[in-house]
Amino acid sequence: MTPILLTTLNARYAHSALGLRYLYANMHELQGDTKIVEFTINEQVQSIAEVILQYSPKIIGISVYIWNATETAQLIEILKKVSPDTIIVLGGPEASYMPHRVNFDNADYIVSGEGEIAFYKLCRSVLDGITPPERFIRAEMPDLKVISLPYTAYSDEDVAHRTIYVEASRGCPFECEFCLSSIDEKVRNFPLDELLEEFEILWNRGARSFKFIDRTFNLNMTFANRILDFFLSKEPPYFAHFEVIPDHFPDVLKSKIALFPPGSLQLEVGIQTLDPVISKGINRPLRLEKIFENLQFLENDTKAHMHLDLIVGLPGETIEGFGGNLDKLVSLTHSEIQIGILKNLSGTTLSRHDKEHEMIYSDIPPYDILQNNNLSFVQIQKMKRFARFWDLYYNSGNFDKSVRLLWKEAKVFDGFYAFSEWIFTQTLSTWKISL
Repeated sequence: MTPILLTTLNARYAHSALGLRYLYANMHELQGDTKIVEFTINEQVQSIAEVILQYSPKIIGISVYIWNATETAQLIEILKKVSPDTIIVLGGPEASYMPHRVNFDNADYIVSGEGEIAFYKLCRSVLDGITPPERFIRAEMPDLKVISLPYTAYSDEDVAHRTIYVEASRGCPFECEFCLSSIDEKVRNFPLDELLEEFEILWNRGARSFKFIDRTFNLNMTFANRILDFFLSKEPPYFAHFEVIPDHFPDVLKSKIALFPPGSLQLEVGIQTLDPVISKGINRPLRLEKIFENLQFLENDTKAHMHLDLIVGLPGETIEGFGGNLDKLVSLTHSEIQIGILKNLSGTTLSRHDKEHEMIYSDIPPYDILQNNNLSFVQIQKMKRFARFWDLYYNSGNFDKSVRLLWKEAKVFDGFYAFSEWIFTQTLSTWKISL
């Protein structure tokens, strides 16, 4: 019997749930009664329920995200039918914010926000026979200097075979309306010395792939430089992934990034749009000159791999406007460009544009835009296929030279759009395409 079981459905086996490990690390005297068991969304929900119930848990804590919300709702329905006395607690971003567009009514409790303290207190109350007064629990924001770090909760198998997620800070100072990080405007940092000690332990255990989930890694130069120094002091091969803001690369940061050997550093750069009017409309800062300068530096003077993000369907942006964004980025860099479809996440303020721009979204995860006053449903569907084919033929790197024959001069979008349309007429599919 395991009194407390922590679980989630990851998108794939290689992913690991950092949130569960934070909960486990902060269970205090209950840690010995707590176990982490992870699954993937590719597994049968009834099989997952069978495995979970083999532990005979009193409490099940489930972390819910946009990619597993539907499966989680199915799972808790089965669990409550088969084992109605088991207490089910949901947390994570998909459970934390209203409205719930997936039915979580079968859950006993929902913890909203950063749950390290709140989940422990809830479990303590339940095990002591005390019924918490509220089903929806708003977690107090924990002091990052007080909570225990989770990295010893990574198993040897995790270290050997899975992505190790880490973080140096929480929060974001920006207010981009499509992003959940805009809710927490204050950036809080973990104690850096303690954090680096934990990284050293992970390194000594064999970890060589670190993915930072900080929203604005390059905002605090003290933290960024010391963390980069940690990796620069190590012997490659290793891999470090950071999410960075594109307009803030002071010279001291540039000098360190330039020192990283090939294959060791990946920077995810959130561009989203290059149109100042569109950017202002969603409360996203945009300093174009700095962005272009920094992208050219990263392209020409470093060996870092860049992953740039663009969004289709932003309020007010036309298909021509998006195409111009793509054309410009391809002219600046040969890096991967990830094309995403706008999502209306609960908890964000994006819905304030619904009336003006006739924004219509799906209520089924991942809550994609279906159409607006600039893009019809058919155009959105075509852009979803465009994004998929762009991944296959451009981002994959398998056709690095030949793919550029698809467009003339700077007309990247027009050329690839025509190719995307042709491919779909030939295959009638975006999957199982032989390359």
